[in-house]
Amino acid sequence: MLLDLTGKKILVTGIANNRSIAWGIAQQLKAAGAELGITYLPDDKGRFEAKVRELTAPLEPSLFLPLNVQDAAQMEAVFSEIKSQWGVLDGLVHCLAFAGKEELVGDYSATTAEGFARALEISAYSLAPLCRHAKPLFSEKAGVVTLTYLGAERAIPNYNVMGVAKAALEASVRYLSAELGPEKQVRVNAISAGPIRTLASSAIGGILDMIHNVEEKAPLRRTVTQTEVGNTAAFLLSELSSGISGQTLYVDAGYCINGM
Repeated sequence: MLLDLTGKKILVTGIANNRSIAWGIAQQLKAAGAELGITYLPDDKGRFEAKVRELTAPLEPSLFLPLNVQDAAQMEAVFSEIKSQWGVLDGLVHCLAFAGKEELVGDYSATTAEGFARALEISAYSLAPLCRHAKPLFSEKAGVVTLTYLGAERAIPNYNVMGVAKAALEASVRYLSAELGPEKQVRVNAISAGPIRTLASSAIGGILDMIHNVEEKAPLRRTVTQTEVGNTAAFLLSELSSGISGQTLYVDAGYCINGM
């Protein structure tokens, strides 16, 4: 059976530019036949909207909506529009993470209460209300995919509060899998991608050193691409992965197996 998402309606969050992992995912979902809904982070001057709209135009999204996950009314409006325009939701892609640049360098103990709360709310907690709103719309055997990183389980220099947020996110994947699976066979999984140069990762102190370290030590002696992560997301949202839920799949050129 070939991977086929023809007719599947999938919402993709977190596209910022053509380096975003979410962009790689959206491209592969479209290539597999999916109908896409795209969200963007709104700003006062509309710059993000214009940039993301232009970038994603070739994917012909049938929904293009603002979404700031710290705005409960905006989140509710997104799913109201999905209900009105689509009626069902076959897939949800969560590619949302944020921590202040000052939280991603130096000592973890220097993390502020405000920075901690913000990072956890956007990067981890947001998956729960997204799934809560999506729950009545999910089709039979729908799928949810989110992005995590090795820093959730190992101490990575400068990753700091984001590692804690990703650990919370991975725990959320397991709890949401247990919640959403019984009624409609909805599956929830995470992809732990190797370090990739993106707008988000550029805030991490020493990101280039992290990438070079992977290139030197990963079994494949390279980093991975957005396309490779996108291929895995498409697999996890397809019938080919119907028996997989609550898992973290590593797409990191094998780096995570190393002992040193």
